[in-house]
Amino acid sequence: MVEHLNRRRALNLLNALSARDIGGALECCTEDVDFLSHAPIDVLPHMGPRHGKAELKDLWQTVMSRYSELRYEIPLIVADDAQVAAYLRAFFRKRSNSRIVQFDMAVFLAFRDGRIAQIREVIDSYDLVQQVIERDIGPLIMGRRPD
Repeated sequence: MVEHLNRRRALNLLNALSARDIGGALECCTEDVDFLSHAPIDVLPHMGPRHGKAELKDLWQTVMSRYSELRYEIPLIVADDAQVAAYLRAFFRKRSNSRIVQFDMAVFLAFRDGRIAQIREVIDSYDLVQQVIERDIGPLIMGRRPD
């Protein structure tokens, strides 16, 4: 069934990224793949909209230059004949100090001709930003000086 193939294709993408195999990850995608992450691009500018394999490759190279290890847990994945939705827990090890950045995200993939044509991510950005910059942003949001 196509649902099972699409589920496997989504897992192939995540496995390639975890293995730091950008070429393998790009093979899972159409030439005109469209990427959009709902992440704060003022803090993570590389996470802005990307169109096509070349721009997606640039994004993944940037991520891999900052993180020495990527790993995903997949508590939930649902597939049909044209789409996959997955709830992920991501674990990225920072190159700068070996700290683990852990965050939750939802990923939505749309397929065309057996390849991923669209990637949408929704990230728990509040938690992610605090871990990336390594400080509590609550006081900043509330207009107070951080301690």
